[in-house]
Amino acid sequence: MTTFKRADRVADLIKIEISDILLKQVRDPRIGALTITGVKVTDDLRLAKVYFVEMAKETIHAETLAGLEKATGFLKRELGKRLQLRFVPDLIFRVDASFAYGGRIERLLAEIKQEGTGDDPQDH
Repeated sequence: MTTFKRADRVADLIKIEISDILLKQVRDPRIGALTITGVKVTDDLRLAKVYFVEMAKETIHAETLAGLEKATGFLKRELGKRLQLRFVPDLIFRVDASFAYGGRIERLLAEIKQEGTGDDPQDH
């Protein structure tokens, strides 16, 4: 039987609920199309690091992060209403750098493939 830590289950719930709240209730124009890529909750459930990326962008604008930080109180209140927890964790937003890293690797692989086939787009 597989056992999961409570912090992991709470992290999954927080990820689902924050995504829904950002999509349906947050009206801040600085917060565009975001994807919540992961949530890490401490074992004592006091702190949640929320990882995100902006859709179709490799870098995050400072305004986006400022908008998320301003909406933190609202997000925490909404999580309190939706989740049945004694204490709602403090939220810290972090940019998920793994997506930009993955995009860079894909571009490098595409360049290697082009060089290997000899089909250089600059020759055309």
